[in-house]
Amino acid sequence: MASRFWSSTSDSAPLLSTSPTFKASSTPNFAVEMVTSTTKNAFVGVDVGTGSARAGVFDEHGKLLSTSSSPIQIWKECGCIEQSSTDIWHAICAAVRAACSLANVAGQDVVGLGFAATCSLVAVDADGSPVTVSLSGDARRNVIVWMDHRAVSQAEQINSNKSPVLQYCGGGISPEMQPPKLLWVKENLQESWSMAFRWMDLSDWLAYRATGDDTRSLCTTVCKWTYLGHAHMQQMNENDSQAMEACGWDDVFWEEIGLGDLVEGNHAKIGRSVAFPGHPLGSGLTAAAAQELGLAVGTPVGASLIDAHAGGVGVMESMPASHFQAKGVDDSETITHRMVLVCGTSTCHMAVSRSKIFIPGVWGPFWSAMVPEYWLTEGGQSATGALLDYVVENHVASPHLADRAASQSLSLYESLNKILESTMQELKAPFVASLTQDLHVLPDFHGNRSPIADPLAKGMISGLTLDSSEKQLALLYLSTLQGIAYGTRHIVEHCNAHGHKIDTLLACGGLSKNRLYLQEHANIIGCPIILPRENESVLLGAAILGAVAAKKFPSLHAAMKVLNAAGEVVLPSQDPNMKKYHDAKYRVFRDLYEQQLSYRSIMAEALS
Repeated sequence: MASRFWSSTSDSAPLLSTSPTFKASSTPNFAVEMVTSTTKNAFVGVDVGTGSARAGVFDEHGKLLSTSSSPIQIWKECGCIEQSSTDIWHAICAAVRAACSLANVAGQDVVGLGFAATCSLVAVDADGSPVTVSLSGDARRNVIVWMDHRAVSQAEQINSNKSPVLQYCGGGISPEMQPPKLLWVKENLQESWSMAFRWMDLSDWLAYRATGDDTRSLCTTVCKWTYLGHAHMQQMNENDSQAMEACGWDDVFWEEIGLGDLVEGNHAKIGRSVAFPGHPLGSGLTAAAAQELGLAVGTPVGASLIDAHAGGVGVMESMPASHFQAKGVDDSETITHRMVLVCGTSTCHMAVSRSKIFIPGVWGPFWSAMVPEYWLTEGGQSATGALLDYVVENHVASPHLADRAASQSLSLYESLNKILESTMQELKAPFVASLTQDLHVLPDFHGNRSPIADPLAKGMISGLTLDSSEKQLALLYLSTLQGIAYGTRHIVEHCNAHGHKIDTLLACGGLSKNRLYLQEHANIIGCPIILPRENESVLLGAAILGAVAAKKFPSLHAAMKVLNAAGEVVLPSQDPNMKKYHDAKYRVFRDLYEQQLSYRSIMAEALS
């Protein structure tokens, strides 16, 4: 979920600079914030996003002491998106060392470590060396990135079998999940398939690289591998959480889709044991990993989380005290009225329930995949921050506006927000949102993950003119932002229609720093949006894993209640005219997709 900070240098050393081949973001390599500290009980969280590895140091109250980031390499060729696990590990080591140095925290004072990462797929051989997943044959490229859609046809093939496990994926598997990607490798890279000894989610691989323990996380296996975590419901005991022999794999499913060889050796290649997030792995950091990270040998490491799910753990209990008093709802139920928006390159929509709720087109229900003993519902939009970047940066007016914004020490988006405000005043418009009455965007440029679950969906823009001015760019940006918010409204309404009772949103991630983005979401969905005190919620969620592994808290949820804290609350507008306006635009938004289906049918018939 991090900023895209790309490099194409060798993976034989930590990557601390960017190649001119790729465009870097405005995020510096290191040092986001520093707080002078002498804490003796620090927790470190690591988050590997799409373009960078980040580390955060937190004290025992959940206060962020420092953060640091290091760019990671990414290849985009022929529709494939790949990375290097070696490069990622080097970047992590650099980021952890720098973050500890900035916080003035010695390695031996870090008492727990946790990893979160994108749900990318890693292949290694019996020695732990990279196995290529690239048609290029480049051995470094052993990671299929989460957003890679090479396996669309494999996903369609898997879904055609209608396996019972698919009911826990919203009725159909996504090409962003691991089984389709595994099937693609088997069909296209037979030598790599034969060489691979372990197939792992990236965050599980990081924990394995750090501890030598091959135990997988319920979060990754349940959410991305079709593992049925509720097979362990009778084994749940937070006070004495144990790694568990994998009993949730559906062997018939793997046989049916042509990957029966992954069942061999008691599922050795995909996970013989799983554990609840935060479960202490092995004997903590190995001597080699400790030296590379600058931490102490044996430092407890918790079973991992996917990055978005770590964001949920880092923010879901960030509620103002007044909210609990107003609700008057049982404490165990209040959490079920919330949805977390983890807003970065993509956006994940995380909600939990006490009982399992099946929702067509929405992933889950996943038992204990984020908060123990709760079922997780996971919606998502495949391109949000990435879409805004694409729309803005590819406009002819963008370079000049970016230069002027930089000269004023503003971000490009801050500059666009100012243009919209001045345009509203100039045109005497009733509110900023009304500026886009003639411009509508369907944001499915990278398919629709939820709730339609159509990876073939395309983006649509209605209302373009020959105007190429900065004002027109600002309007296109606003309309795209609104399209993303209407997509979130669609997900929330769809979840509530199937049994959820979501009435409060919590937001974290890079896009949550954009006030216009938040206010439009609040106005469009009609829910308050609560921001956490610490704006690095994914890092905090990862650090909580380390705190739980170190036995500083009796459970993951108990740690969340102590270490999460609320910040600002963004309230929806009460203007009835604004509600009427957004209701109308939402109808247009829904109609755009229906039109696309009609066009798709017309063209398919013409080519039949």
